[in-house]
Amino acid sequence: MKHYMMAGVGGILAGILVTTQLAGPLIAQESNGNTALYQDLELFGNIFERIRSDYVERPDDKKLIEAAINGMLTSLDPHSGFLSANDYQDMQTQTRGSFGGLGMEVTQEDGIVKVVSPIDDTPAAKAGVKSGDFITHVNGESLMGLGVDQAVDRMRGPVGSEVTITILRQGEQEPFDLTMTRDTIKLTVVRTQIEGHAVVVRVSTFNDETFATLKTELEKAVAEAGGMDKISGFVLDLRNNPGGLLNQAIAVSDAFLDAGEIVSTRGRNPEESERWNAEPGDLAQGKPMVVLINGGSASASEIVTGALQDHRRAIVVGEKSFGKGSVQTVMPVTADSAIRLTTARYYTPSGRSIQAMGINPDIIVVQPPSRPHEGNEDQENGPRSNSSFSRSEADLRGALNNDSISEEERKQIEEEAAQVEATARLREQDYQLAYAVDILKGLSAVDFRAGDVRAEATPAVTGEGSGAQGTGDEAAE
Repeated sequence: MKHYMMAGVGGILAGILVTTQLAGPLIAQESNGNTALYQDLELFGNIFERIRSDYVERPDDKKLIEAAINGMLTSLDPHSGFLSANDYQDMQTQTRGSFGGLGMEVTQEDGIVKVVSPIDDTPAAKAGVKSGDFITHVNGESLMGLGVDQAVDRMRGPVGSEVTITILRQGEQEPFDLTMTRDTIKLTVVRTQIEGHAVVVRVSTFNDETFATLKTELEKAVAEAGGMDKISGFVLDLRNNPGGLLNQAIAVSDAFLDAGEIVSTRGRNPEESERWNAEPGDLAQGKPMVVLINGGSASASEIVTGALQDHRRAIVVGEKSFGKGSVQTVMPVTADSAIRLTTARYYTPSGRSIQAMGINPDIIVVQPPSRPHEGNEDQENGPRSNSSFSRSEADLRGALNNDSISEEERKQIEEEAAQVEATARLREQDYQLAYAVDILKGLSAVDFRAGDVRAEATPAVTGEGSGAQGTGDEAAE
């Protein structure tokens, strides 16, 4: 406060000679602005009193004021809003990794509730909710005209109770219902699996536990694989990751970068701009990396993707990300309530703002829709091949034996063949992930290391029977 007072005094002393010329118009302009503001505030007060006195039922004064505050905030952008006591508590609980509900991130688009992404292993994900779905009704009651928080309240309820939501999905001619059972959502923020010689790190959200859990789980996976020397590279799976805490996105980015900028934020005033840089240390020790994204990858997950892509630390594979490039700050206003206000835009190291644009993958790979199989028939492509009917030189009667390789070499060849077959089977379950694993195998074959030039081509790649590429617009933080 003293700093501003001293600057003010200096301004008065320096400007004493010109005040006689400028003070009159400036004061009049400020006075007119204040008068208009006070008139608008008086208008608000008059309407508030008219509602209290004349509405058909006696309203709740507190609810009226909270609704007015929320209306003011939501008029700014889809991510600003008022957090009542219950909403504020729920938000704090979610950032700690456990909460009740259906398990999906939602936002609002043109007055309709839109799914940003379902969360892994939750009722919503198991019921088949997809990123980009619109929710029009809950238990037969329309959500039109409700804010996001009010719509979420309709979907909440006692754990174990059933709820039916009506979905409007692109490509479907008619809305359809999905019934699911509410549950306590315990987020598994990081999961790892080993595919061949690749370690797959699945990050589902960015909460207080994300970086610490990622570090622990990655170290366990490396040990399980037999050490870093046995690993061809890492897949960082950020598909359907709706984002979360900025500091966790920075920490995860830093985990795979040795130096350079991670992200910068620019607010209304230049002095409010901030920049974060990576510190030495790479958990992947320079091994090749692939980042998987799709239309449900938003906010914090886009920060990580943008940082690794701009530094050519990873090849980005999948589909265009959601495109939420703004930062929200939660500001307590009472002991038990707060406002969520958009205070800055963030920029990737190259200076890109992805707001409403998203991040384009280096290689577009569209996840093909699942296809039903009946027996040994593929409905789209006819009979499927059966390995039991394959023919090779070894199957011929009297074929010569290969005695030029040792038993150990033969075993290694068989293991490598088994890994290739496993990746082929993975394509049936997760085409995008299998593609990422194949990329790592190729990079490993040419001894690719962090810092090498990344491929510039961005061909569109789809699986058999794949549909159109998914896109997104807005996401919840």
